[in-house]
Amino acid sequence: MATFYGNFERSLDAKGRLILPAKLRAEFGESAFLTSHVDGCLALFDKADMEDQKAAMLERSKGSQEDRMIARVWSASTSEAIFDAQGRIPIPVPSRTWAGLGDDVLVIGAIDRVELWSPAKYSEKAEFANLQMLEGTNI
Repeated sequence: MATFYGNFERSLDAKGRLILPAKLRAEFGESAFLTSHVDGCLALFDKADMEDQKAAMLERSKGSQEDRMIARVWSASTSEAIFDAQGRIPIPVPSRTWAGLGDDVLVIGAIDRVELWSPAKYSEKAEFANLQMLEGTNI
C-alpha cells in the first residue's frame, strides 16, 4: 500500500494534463486510477488500493437503489491514467468539470490516495478542520 503526504500547487496545461509531483508519482509506477471522490475532489489510487475501492463498490452495487447508482456513477467516472515521459496524466473534461477544476489544481497527499482539488473548494472545506485544530479539538 502506497502512502501519500504533502500538498502541491500545480496547473493544468492547455490539453488538460497535470504533472504529478515526482515525490508522489514514484508510488504509482506507470499509471494511476483516477476517479471522483467524496467532498467534490478527484482521487488517484495505486493499483492495490484501487482493488480495495473496486471491492467496496462491487458490494455497494448489490445494495439499495441509491447504492447501486452511486456504484454506477463511480465506475463511469473511473479511468486508468497513464503517465507520459514528462510525468503528466490527462484529466478528462467531465472529471475536471465535476470537481470544479480550473487551470490551478491543489494536489494533496491523503494517506492512501492523492486528491486533486480546486484550490477554492479545498480552502472552503478545510476551514472547519483548521478551526477544530486551532481549538485543540480532535477531528
